[in-house]
Amino acid sequence: MTAQPTNPSPRRNPGDEMLTLHEACAFLRVPEGTLRYWRHLGCGPRSFKVGRHVRYWRTDLILWLTEQTDRAERR
Repeated sequence: MTAQPTNPSPRRNPGDEMLTLHEACAFLRVPEGTLRYWRHLGCGPRSFKVGRHVRYWRTDLILWLTEQTDRAERR
């Protein structure tokens, strides 16, 4: 029996789309400044850098929106 490597992040669907900051803003319908501020605070959707450029996986945006919806319903 071989040990399976642990991966802290969920597996990506090969068809998942990588979005730019501008595309993520359009998807979430928020101003760019808002998404930058959330990123600075660490409270927005998960992001990563490719070189100097910030990118988002579309799946992460959907998961983050779902979490926000669930949080609002619990109030």
